[in-house]
Amino acid sequence: MLPHLIFGGNHKDHRGESKFNNSFNMAQVKRFYSISLKKKHLRKWQGHKIEQRWFTAISGKFNIQLISVDNWIEPSINLPKIDFELSSKSLNVLHIPSNYLTSIEALDVNSILLAMSDYGLNEINDDYKFPDKYFKI
Repeated sequence: MLPHLIFGGNHKDHRGESKFNNSFNMAQVKRFYSISLKKKHLRKWQGHKIEQRWFTAISGKFNIQLISVDNWIEPSINLPKIDFELSSKSLNVLHIPSNYLTSIEALDVNSILLAMSDYGLNEINDDYKFPDKYFKI
């Protein structure tokens, strides 16, 4: 499975605005948390061999870069990346299947990203992190 956006929508009328994502099936989600970045900041290259993640921007805008990992012990430094942009102007959800590393960049000050996972906290040991400059991108 490849990473992909699940598109949300919105409705505006005289009362205000409603944002929704009727296409996102949350049946696999076991937990969620937020990542709050007060300034334009980068969190690079952490991911999961087994866990899936879903991201949506609650406030601000994010650039999310993904790398599909070929070897979790010593991955190639030249792996291709895929870029996605998430904005709080919509409730688009980015699905990140297992076997991907993420780099999260806040493009706006005080950005908040909602992250969801298909495993409970400490249910499995599946966190992988690599130095910011490990990959040649």
